[in-house]
Amino acid sequence: MDATPNNLTDVHQLGASTAAAKARFDRDTLNDTWMALHEAAAVAAAIAEVDVPAMSERVRSFASAVDATGDWRRSIIEQGIEDLSAVMQPGLSALLAAHRRGGQPQAAAASLWREFVTARDAMLALVPEPEVIPPVV
Repeated sequence: MDATPNNLTDVHQLGASTAAAKARFDRDTLNDTWMALHEAAAVAAAIAEVDVPAMSERVRSFASAVDATGDWRRSIIEQGIEDLSAVMQPGLSALLAAHRRGGQPQAAAASLWREFVTARDAMLALVPEPEVIPPVV
């Protein structure tokens, strides 16, 4: 059966549903990468013997918050996540290799952890915190 739309309304609906699917894919991909970065950073923190605080709701829901901005900040954050991935991947690989060989990579791991936290916090600062509306009394 042919899925070609028969009229312009169908074409418009197809375009809208395709755009919605792409946005959902982008948000899911962004969220997956964001969470993977946190997992990698937790490994670096463990090697550094640094206690990692529990993930806040703001960090956990970051991808949705970025999706809601939909402006210039999104492209900067996407680039920041890509850049942070480019730093974390080889950095973590080097730390794990040093650890396997019996090295003492704690100082390097602590540096990678601090780099991660600094970059993450900079990206978080680009997304406005949700307004808290006080209850009506």
